[in-house]
Amino acid sequence: MEIREIRATDNQAIQKVIQNSLEKLGLNIPGTAYFDPHLGNLYGYYSNLEHAKYWVFDMDGDVVGGIGIAPFDEANHICELQKLYLNDRTKGLGLGKKLIETALMYAKKHYNHCYLETMHDLKTACVLYEKFGSDLLNSPLPGSEHSTMDAWYIKTLK
Repeated sequence: MEIREIRATDNQAIQKVIQNSLEKLGLNIPGTAYFDPHLGNLYGYYSNLEHAKYWVFDMDGDVVGGIGIAPFDEANHICELQKLYLNDRTKGLGLGKKLIETALMYAKKHYNHCYLETMHDLKTACVLYEKFGSDLLNSPLPGSEHSTMDAWYIKTLK
């Protein structure tokens, strides 16, 4: 088991993890990551952004989850934690925590704050983000792309 940066050969596997997760939650709807135009090429998307990375959790050669950091509001040194998804066989093993730790260690090198969007119904995710010191906001930051989300968090990194 290892967390490593995404490779071009991981694109299809991580797309499947993300889409399967959203389908099981009934969130395969517009306004979610399910329809992000770059979902089929996360390697290319993150490779072409400055101060951005996507990591996958590789379990014995299988991509079972991932997480990304990308710029959100560069003028204010805010990044966004993106696309934290795990397949069902890994849930409850603490892998989400390890992925967040990896992403935040990287984010601290380049940004002052980390923003993320989720849904209140995803209670486990909300609890996890709060354990990492993220504060719940009353509304999304300007520039938000996922209109279905109803919980927005910000974490001070520096």
